[in-house]
Amino acid sequence: MNYEQTFEEIYNDLQHVEESGHVADYITELAQVDPDQFGVHLTTVEQEEYSFGDAEKRFSVQSIAKVFSFVMAYSTIKSNIWERTNLEPAGTPFNSLLQLEHDRGIPRNPFINAGALVVCDILVSELASPKENMLAFIHRLSGNNRISFNPAVAHSEKKAGNRNYAMIYLMKSFGNIRNDIETVMDLYFHLCSIEMSCKELSRTFLFLANNGVIPWSGERILSPSRTKRTNALMQTCGFYDEAGQFTFKVGLPGKSGVGGGIVALHPEKYAIAVWSPRLNTKGNSHKGMLFLEEFTTKTRLSIF
Repeated sequence: MNYEQTFEEIYNDLQHVEESGHVADYITELAQVDPDQFGVHLTTVEQEEYSFGDAEKRFSVQSIAKVFSFVMAYSTIKSNIWERTNLEPAGTPFNSLLQLEHDRGIPRNPFINAGALVVCDILVSELASPKENMLAFIHRLSGNNRISFNPAVAHSEKKAGNRNYAMIYLMKSFGNIRNDIETVMDLYFHLCSIEMSCKELSRTFLFLANNGVIPWSGERILSPSRTKRTNALMQTCGFYDEAGQFTFKVGLPGKSGVGGGIVALHPEKYAIAVWSPRLNTKGNSHKGMLFLEEFTTKTRLSIF
């Protein structure tokens, strides 16, 4: 299949779609991003690669990185993560306090902000150097030691972090945060500040399309059972309060971030990442969602 031609055809079709949404301007550094950038990259499990547009330009992956922290906890740490976070779609915005109060400090899933904060708390408890260990884990997944945090974005995250602080203090009041709040928040803000390109993201997520094994190294990251469950969690909870729409229109497990990135995968076939910074009202990339809908329609490569 000529993926690059398909990418170009879909991109040209999207030029006739009215521009909608705006960048995540509540985070100072993200407010400065050119909203008209667009990139897509697909990597097959056989390690064939296909690119279009700004596929090699790095951007802030934001909540996409919550998959990395979750997989790190789920793969290496014996703590029972499901005692501290649920695995259900939230049905509320990704930074909702109402749900946390109702559920007595237990987040609905690890991919909303509160759930990712709990995962960071678990990592702080278990790791000697959480930030350094997290980067080392991503380097293993990606095969790329140049991926890193953006300190300016992490600082912007902290400045805009009042609601995240409200969530972690609420969870602390219910006994679901065990460590120093500033230490946990520092890991969380740096996690969200990781910068990667579409090419790097698609390669990094490839182990989830390959039954938990990194294709080029042969290293097993997750068991087949936990790989299946991680993909199922991305399918049901990976797109804030729009996971049902993504499943209905695209039909792939994936994860989005307010930096405008989306990564999705087809088990045993490929991982694809798309970046377009303008967000819809749910916090997902407007054109990224449309692009992936057209991609799985044209190629007939969804899981359904």
